[in-house]
Amino acid sequence: MRHHRLRRLSLGMASGMIFAEALERLEGLGRSAAALLPGLAVALVLFGLGLLVARLVRAAVRRAAAMRDASPGSAAVLGRIAGGVTILVAFLVAASVAFPSVSAADLFNLLGIGGVAIGFAFRDVLQNLLAGILILLTRPFVIGDQIRAGSHEGTVEDVWVRATVLRTYDNQRVLIPNATLFVDKITVITAHEKRRLAFPLTIGNGDDIREVRRVIVEALKGTEGVLADPPPEALVTGLGAAGVDMTARLWIDPPRRRDAVDALDHAIANVKDALTAAGIDLPYPTSQVLFHDQTEETDGERARQREGWPAGRNPPRARWQAARERQAAEEEERT
Repeated sequence: MRHHRLRRLSLGMASGMIFAEALERLEGLGRSAAALLPGLAVALVLFGLGLLVARLVRAAVRRAAAMRDASPGSAAVLGRIAGGVTILVAFLVAASVAFPSVSAADLFNLLGIGGVAIGFAFRDVLQNLLAGILILLTRPFVIGDQIRAGSHEGTVEDVWVRATVLRTYDNQRVLIPNATLFVDKITVITAHEKRRLAFPLTIGNGDDIREVRRVIVEALKGTEGVLADPPPEALVTGLGAAGVDMTARLWIDPPRRRDAVDALDHAIANVKDALTAAGIDLPYPTSQVLFHDQTEETDGERARQREGWPAGRNPPRARWQAARERQAAEEEERT
């Protein structure tokens, strides 16, 4: 009986000690929370100010992007990115104020580890994202330009953060990743106001080159869409198999694809008509095919074989005739 009483008493004392320790811990937590309240209040105020600053930064970036001829979608994306960076900085500052034991270096280290993990997981997406931002900032081309990237050529309709939208001349939409445009070679066809075009032609060997050059230049000057300055010109580029090879060159403004096609169409037609009217020969390559059955007795002898040319008055005999005559002569000698 006494043993049970002692046991109950010990259990009660242990329970009381545990309860007292729990109360002490709760009081400690309360004191710690009370000590953190001023810092939390200041941190909330700082974070609220950061949100206001983020809105101002977002609006400023969107306005600046719009002034640089960026599309509304691209400007909005740049604004959101700038606002997000501002909010992140405000959160780090507020966290440092609210929890003094946690330094900003610790937060940056944590973000660095997380950033590495995210970078490995979304490497291609982040690469295109960064390339898109750099394209929007450096502006190697603008919306409305006609560019050539690899096997694709067309008009830039929009520049997204991930890809650039290209409309081809046959009215197809092509999405080219920004990383490809930023790293690979691209040609901006409409980067300058004027563009030079050229097309080849061949005249006869007996034609006067100076007269031909004059006729070509006059025909180009009278062509619609061809600029007078810089003046058109006709250059000799070589002696071809069919005649004298030349190149006609002309300049157009504006340099867009539709204008280039129309200018070449009119220029080639006018030059052809002018040369024909002036009596200039426009030869085309001709070939002569000689068939040789390789059965004559002189075949294989470079000094005597005919290589397929006409036989003439004394054609060589066929190989079988020569062999028969030699065999008959040998039989006659033996007898």
